[in-house]
Amino acid sequence: MNQQQVITELQSQGLKLVTDQVGTSGRKGGAGPSDHKAIKVGDTTVMVPVYNDSAAQSDYGLSYDAGGTAILEKAGEAIAPIDFPAQPQFYSLTTADGIPYNKIALLHGQDVLATTIQQTCVRFRDRSTACQFCAIEDSLLADRTIARKTPAQLAEVAEAAVRLDGIKHVVMTTGTPNRSDRGAAYLADCAAAIKAAVDIPIQAQCEPPDDFVWFERLKAAGVDSLGMHLEAVEPEVRAKIMPGKAEVSVDYYFQAFEAAVAVFGRGQVSTYLLAGLGDSLESLIDSCASLIKIGVYPFVVPFVPIGGTPLANHPSPSSEFMYELYQQIAALLKEGQLSSKDIKAGCAKCGACSALSTFE
Repeated sequence: MNQQQVITELQSQGLKLVTDQVGTSGRKGGAGPSDHKAIKVGDTTVMVPVYNDSAAQSDYGLSYDAGGTAILEKAGEAIAPIDFPAQPQFYSLTTADGIPYNKIALLHGQDVLATTIQQTCVRFRDRSTACQFCAIEDSLLADRTIARKTPAQLAEVAEAAVRLDGIKHVVMTTGTPNRSDRGAAYLADCAAAIKAAVDIPIQAQCEPPDDFVWFERLKAAGVDSLGMHLEAVEPEVRAKIMPGKAEVSVDYYFQAFEAAVAVFGRGQVSTYLLAGLGDSLESLIDSCASLIKIGVYPFVVPFVPIGGTPLANHPSPSSEFMYELYQQIAALLKEGQLSSKDIKAGCAKCGACSALSTFE
């Protein structure tokens, strides 16, 4: 098996772990990526489901050789040695106002600092509007985070994460507030504070704001790349899976994408697409082609169910579906001269939640 096949299958099927006491802590439930653990396959760090039902039944498991090296196995056959990123040093610290650093931001993948600056969402508490895959406020209820991170807290944690653990870029996302800027104003404040403390590339993520002037304000504040996440593309799927967010049309997203590319540059704007929610292969590929044409990187990720959500029992897409999808999107990326390696910061640059970058 080649590395592309192994990673694609791992992310669709999950990995059966006998013990969780290896590598950096995974996250059970709550805001995503959840029910995953970071694993290094060769030189590639990937997020693999380990806590959900599919992982418990996966053909993939671990053994250890005489020297203690972890060996990835499929149906009992050794595939490759693997490793786990270590628990970051910054997790042991607390902020000046007494908050543990890992309630402010977390290590994602190998070298990414990720934070949800506002852990509440205007859509979440009403299931008629909530995204059915989302568990953003569950992290708050479980006391694993705080409702709103201050710019000063984020700057303090970012500086320490860079100094102690060699963090290379920052991802800031937000629950959608009841404001027309969709959180862009507070993202700008937070970005400015981080950039004043440490020179590191930053991606901000939010829904498209009502006024596209916010893209210029975000860039002026120190944001290097922008994520606006479609999640799904077919109108029927969007209306079913994320009824509130679906009120923001795909057409409006594309208007926002074009405006954002004009500010951040081709390849510095990205969108998350969750494969397996109901969109057909053809719809996803057609949408990716349109996105790439205007300079937006389509970060395609296999859907992984999160416990406690309405989609907790919804299956992940098959590895065959994902493999075909990755192959075709990679060809479109090559034709459009877009690459995850050229993105300054963000989920698509990290790439750990998808196998797409290995197909480029």
